[in-house]
Amino acid sequence: MRVFLQHHPGGTEPARYLQLTLQPDLFGSWELLHESGVVGGRARLRCEVFAQAEPAQRAFEKTRDIHLQRGYQITYTSGVAPR
Repeated sequence: MRVFLQHHPGGTEPARYLQLTLQPDLFGSWELLHESGVVGGRARLRCEVFAQAEPAQRAFEKTRDIHLQRGYQITYTSGVAPR
């Protein structure tokens, strides 16, 4: 499951982005990847590991919702929620 969000500040500042990816790993756990940065600039990648899908899904949704409240807009989504 993946969502790509962008925030376009006013003026000449470049757009900021956040990409959240929720995926299973090879050991049965779930990884929530946070990639953020400035479009055309530096990026930061952070990984959270969860033992079960439900807490990972909640963390994904919480992070997405926080950024939507901060003015980010969803530009791309793919996948379905884990079961």
